Amino acid sequence: MGNTNSTLADGLTLARDGARRVRCAVDPATLHAVAAALPALAPDRAGARLHGVAALRPILASSGPVGAVAASVLGAGCRPVRAILFDKTEAMNWALGWHQDRTIAVLTRIEVEGFGPWTVKNGIPHVAPPFALLAGMVTLRLHLDRVTAANAPLLIAPGSHRLGRIAGPAVAEAVRSCGRVACLAEAGDVWLYATPILHASEAATEPAHRRVLQVDFAVGELPSGLDWYGV
Repeated sequence: MGNTNSTLADGLTLARDGARRVRCAVDPATLHAVAAALPALAPDRAGARLHGVAALRPILASSGPVGAVAASVLGAGCRPVRAILFDKTEAMNWALGWHQDRTIAVLTRIEVEGFGPWTVKNGIPHVAPPFALLAGMVTLRLHLDRVTAANAPLLIAPGSHRLGRIAGPAVAEAVRSCGRVACLAEAGDVWLYATPILHASEAATEPAHRRVLQVDFAVGELPSGLDWYGV
């Protein structure tokens, strides 16, 4: 996949690069509360989509200790609209190629102009919205464990969020043009991303628990009766 530069990570800004690291974003007590609220992943599962986890709601609210990080960018009117728990272990040492997140999770499928195509993931309807909607969102990753270069940090292509919707054949060239940064982290750190940024993940060379709570935040309601899936 080419060279990865992890030394630039702390100099990234959300506006210019589409990503920002917030060191020690939450205190140990909050991190413990988040970990206690999360379900245990089965050994054969790399992740779980979260919904109805009441203990997470005050933490992820825009006034809460984690949601406030997103609110610092989107404003107090933002809310969590999708949450996923990821882990990477020796038994589930997966890799993911370069891509943009292009869908949102909703409660019910309703045909709305400009929204589509539709997919179903773990029984949850997902739809590709107009790109402008994605461009107004941020994705937050709260790290419950330390992430080193050896246990598969997320890779991002800085600035790729400003390229719009990138067609599959153009992804490799976009990554070459933008470069790539490895998003290392300590437990309690948050990485905040522009949701459309190009990102990837390699298999870990030294697999260890790498639990990440990933939450998408948005402002406002969806049109024509569509509802965010939420947390």
